[in-house]
Amino acid sequence: MGAICATIAQSFAQFSQMPAANLIVHHGSCHCGRVRFEIEAPAAIAALDCNCSICRMTAFVHLIVPAARFRLLAGQDELTEYTFNTGAAKHRFCRHCGVKAFYIPRSNPDGVDVNVRCLDAATIERVDITPFDDREREAGEAAIAHLSRME
Repeated sequence: MGAICATIAQSFAQFSQMPAANLIVHHGSCHCGRVRFEIEAPAAIAALDCNCSICRMTAFVHLIVPAARFRLLAGQDELTEYTFNTGAAKHRFCRHCGVKAFYIPRSNPDGVDVNVRCLDAATIERVDITPFDDREREAGEAAIAHLSRME
């Protein structure tokens, strides 16, 4: 496992063991507000910055949560989907403003990957960002596989 993957595993080990009592509700939305959601996550967010082509081009900052800790509050009918390469990732974005506030990731198809940039800042204590090197995707995915599981 490369140095970046080891760092990812260390950074996220505490998050996967976090009891639900230490989680708070964060609200988020797309730019126009038609797509709104909430998640349960720590106030101090451990996020990933992936260097793959789509993440780099859209400046997506990743927070992967179990599907049970994500709730779409409004905008299901406003979402459209984009897939490429393997088709496993379901990139969903608002058809009005074009913002991708969350998607179903290839690495964690049982979870939801939220763009930290789309969360309301009021409930965020801090954001610690760890690089995710797409050139080491297999090892990186192994290091984050636990993020979408309720443990």
